[in-house]
Amino acid sequence: MISDLRAPSLRRRMACWIYEGLLLFGVLFISGYLFSTLSQSRHALDNRHGLQAFLFLVIGIYFTWFGHKGQTLAMKTWHIRVVDAQGNALSQKRAFARYIVSWIWFIPPLAIIAPYKLTGGETTVLFMGWVAVWALLSRFHPQRQFWHDVLAGTRLVNAAPADPIKSKT
Repeated sequence: MISDLRAPSLRRRMACWIYEGLLLFGVLFISGYLFSTLSQSRHALDNRHGLQAFLFLVIGIYFTWFGHKGQTLAMKTWHIRVVDAQGNALSQKRAFARYIVSWIWFIPPLAIIAPYKLTGGETTVLFMGWVAVWALLSRFHPQRQFWHDVLAGTRLVNAAPADPIKSKT
């Protein structure tokens, strides 16, 4: 159990979020290549829905596995840990629930974009606007947690780096 249950600053959490996106780009690139090779897709739109389902599963495994362990690589870099509401390690079931609920970062703009033919710029503004609003809404939570964490019964906390002098003894 972690004694310091304070949330990291919004700036650190969002920097971690962006870094996580960069790391996921590599994971998705390799996974997409693997799917396309194994399914022998010859065109980008071949097996599009199968690819989307596969990538959804890959991301789910990534976040469930690392959520259960407490930290993704990005979280380790930014000294952030995900725990349950009491400060204990997450079960795989709770880590998976957090993954599903975290799609609230993307579902609202996707629902708005779907019926309209928006340009790339309009889509980017819509996504970035929603992300900014959703991130800033954490300021209204008493412990400054993201609302998807509240809904999933999890929280992000500060994870102090290991002291290299103490770890050698």
